[in-house]
Amino acid sequence: MSRSAPVLAITGPTASGKTGVSIPTALRLGGEIVSMDSRQVYRGMDVGTDKVRPDEREAVPHHGLDLVDPSERYSAGRWAREARGWIGQIEGRGRLPILVGGTGFFLRALTTPLFRQPTLDPERRRRLEEWLGGLDRDELARWSARLDPARAETAAEGGRQRLSRSIEVALLTGRPLSWWHAHAAPAVEGVEVRVVLLELPREVLYRRINERVVSMFRRDRLLDEVRALLATGATPRDPGMTGTGYREAAMVLAGEITEEEAIDRVQRATRAYARRQLTWFRHQLPSEGRLNLDATRPPALLVQEIVEWWQGIGEPGDG
Repeated sequence: MSRSAPVLAITGPTASGKTGVSIPTALRLGGEIVSMDSRQVYRGMDVGTDKVRPDEREAVPHHGLDLVDPSERYSAGRWAREARGWIGQIEGRGRLPILVGGTGFFLRALTTPLFRQPTLDPERRRRLEEWLGGLDRDELARWSARLDPARAETAAEGGRQRLSRSIEVALLTGRPLSWWHAHAAPAVEGVEVRVVLLELPREVLYRRINERVVSMFRRDRLLDEVRALLATGATPRDPGMTGTGYREAAMVLAGEITEEEAIDRVQRATRAYARRQLTWFRHQLPSEGRLNLDATRPPALLVQEIVEWWQGIGEPGDG
């Protein structure tokens, strides 16, 4: 689709306060929110993903939540395709699309479209997925590095899903995913965005992460959520269940580790994820058309600054 105006995106590391800023911003600007979170696409996974609450969704329409079951894979390419549809629908209603989340690969897939995917044989893909599901993460990483060394580090950062994707494309097409990215034509034109980046001092960010993880286990009952997911047939190896928090909670329920051990592991893993996010933001986000904000300030002040900045750019439809 041809576009004449940029889209607003609010991003930042986990626990930086994106939800608390984005909802009042959407109310002020007449917007609807498109979730840019790779874990919140899963149904039944609310506590461990810090998903937007139902009352918050009533205040501002949200798109991109509760799309698939934990057993399904959901790629950045699929999100970008569906996000284009949501953006078009929102603009068709005369409202502002606001991308909100910290999954950098989702944002890049929208602004720098992925290659036009080659056709993959459905039956061969199904059998390969079954085989990949039986491999642990270290084995997946070894296969990915062997088949696509140029993309090994990126795939490893994305966890089981991205590692499996690298292996799948290499084996089923005969060429590594890095080759397709470099040589295949993009499927569509990129979407132009203006980015708001919420920033926190490292010590403040880590404290917020540690407190959130404790709250997920102790107050928000993450173990009960995972117990319910397992009761419906989900397994710890499902794409959704391999996310930080869910695999550790499943280990607690299986008697493999204590709740205290799980909390410590999730805190450490989430801090490591936040560091990777910060690295991605530093190297991948455009320096132009970006507003960096100190997220230690009150949300109301941040919202006011975002509104004034965006209105200075010109709202969609003005050009």
